[in-house]
Amino acid sequence: MKKQLGELLLEEGMISRDELQEVLKIQKKSSLRLGQILIKKGLADEEQILTTLARQYGYKFQGKLNFKFDEAFTRIPINLIQKSKIVPISRSGKSITVAVQDPAEIHPMDDVRACLKDFRVEFVLAPEAEIMRVVHGQFDQASAAAKELIDGIHEDEGYSEFESLSEDTLDMANEAPIIRMVNAILSQGVQERASDIHVEPYEKHLDIRYRIDGILHKRLSPPKVAQAGIVSRIKIMANLNIAENRLPQDGRIKLKLAGKDVDIRVSSIPTQYGERVVMRLLNKSDVKYSMETMGFTPDLVTSLRKCVAEPNGIILVTGPTGSGKSTTLYAFLTELNQEYRNILTAEDPVEYELDGISQMQMQEKIGLTFSTALRAMLRQDPDVIMVGEIRDQETARIAIQAALTGHLVLSTLHTNDAPSAVTRLVDMGIEPYLITSTVRAVLAQRLVRVICPNCKTSYKPVQKELDDFDMKTSDLTNGKLYHGEGCDACVNSGYRGRAGIYEFLLVDDDVQRTVLRGADADTIKKVALTKGMQTLRDYGRIKILEGVTTIEEVLRVS
Repeated sequence: MKKQLGELLLEEGMISRDELQEVLKIQKKSSLRLGQILIKKGLADEEQILTTLARQYGYKFQGKLNFKFDEAFTRIPINLIQKSKIVPISRSGKSITVAVQDPAEIHPMDDVRACLKDFRVEFVLAPEAEIMRVVHGQFDQASAAAKELIDGIHEDEGYSEFESLSEDTLDMANEAPIIRMVNAILSQGVQERASDIHVEPYEKHLDIRYRIDGILHKRLSPPKVAQAGIVSRIKIMANLNIAENRLPQDGRIKLKLAGKDVDIRVSSIPTQYGERVVMRLLNKSDVKYSMETMGFTPDLVTSLRKCVAEPNGIILVTGPTGSGKSTTLYAFLTELNQEYRNILTAEDPVEYELDGISQMQMQEKIGLTFSTALRAMLRQDPDVIMVGEIRDQETARIAIQAALTGHLVLSTLHTNDAPSAVTRLVDMGIEPYLITSTVRAVLAQRLVRVICPNCKTSYKPVQKELDDFDMKTSDLTNGKLYHGEGCDACVNSGYRGRAGIYEFLLVDDDVQRTVLRGADADTIKKVALTKGMQTLRDYGRIKILEGVTTIEEVLRVS
């Protein structure tokens, strides 16, 4: 009888029995596999899990894939390769080797066998980043189109195809080269896990930049003569007015790219050298919300669970734009989403659809603001209300009234740390006694880039690095920290993916008394620190010592 993954990991001493029990409990409430949860919690890395899975299923493990093209590979549909993350890598006579990332997904493997029925198929396990590197480099037609259409066009030649296009903007936007180019730009954004795509016009050139793991990277420079066509094509896809180029516009595109459902928010503004477009990519296929996978420490999960279990009150999540506040709120809502609860949200925009929760899209043009939505929701017999953001006194007062009348309210504020959220409400004109009566807790957060698992390596830090975080050499495992050297999988950045660092302020009796005395944010912070509050920097220190991120990253965001 085949041994379970958990038993094998216990045998190999990778995890303890207590850790296994904890992860098995999480798995019962999650759609994630055991190995995925272990990786998310930092109890094992991908290579350790895959090596053990290879032993469990009797496959070989290959950390690095060497691809050699063969005509037989074309028998496998490109959609199957992209969607299932399964890729042929080599052929030897009548045998073809195929790399997979999850050996438990047997249906795609059966489909590959059916496509290659004349061959003997041998499967090997490989990291997801390695498989996707081969997929993007060898099988993605859009990626090839991007290279052909953009990288191959030089300053002195290759313009004829675009110069021959119709001068009419609508006609130009519908010309085949422009359509292929926009599709290539979008596909490359999805492939590189970009959260935003920037189309930036300048006097003599056009830049395409992708925001990957919070950092902008210049990737493509289409010819300037294609600018009007690219912008117009995007506006057509987003149902915007292509004849209006003097005013800002907002729209939305829904499409399927590389086998994934992608929702794209489009914003265009007029600039000196043409319209600038930013597209926010919301990849619905990859979204799984759970408090266990947010990077919370076990103690923080326990504290947050107590807060969201309260029948009434306000829980605030704070941080700058792009710090993951909405994702955290969705994790809370997923935790609360039970058949016996009526949950309503007011969002601008609705980023992801949650089954079993009624979500309302704000439309300020017609007067549907957070405050008007909140008033209307209170007449819908809610148990839990989520308000995308408290922006003004009116919204804050209605949220407080909702909390006082027995509702649990979740919302966000734009402040730098948790104690400042309290003083921000005071600045809005909310009386301190109302704040202390309703606000249960504040969670401040930032996103730090995670060290790429492919090129992660240890190093001995210099004393100055340790001094920045009040760390001693004795705090480190074997006196070493970690960083990424840079590889193809992380586009030579040394980072791949992001994780949260948090600051949790529980508004207990001592904090309430401090707020009622009219204290400033610094005084509130000092009181909270005496009660055990961890600052963002403290939380970041934990993630540095765990090898999740680097000193530079925590300093960058905190």
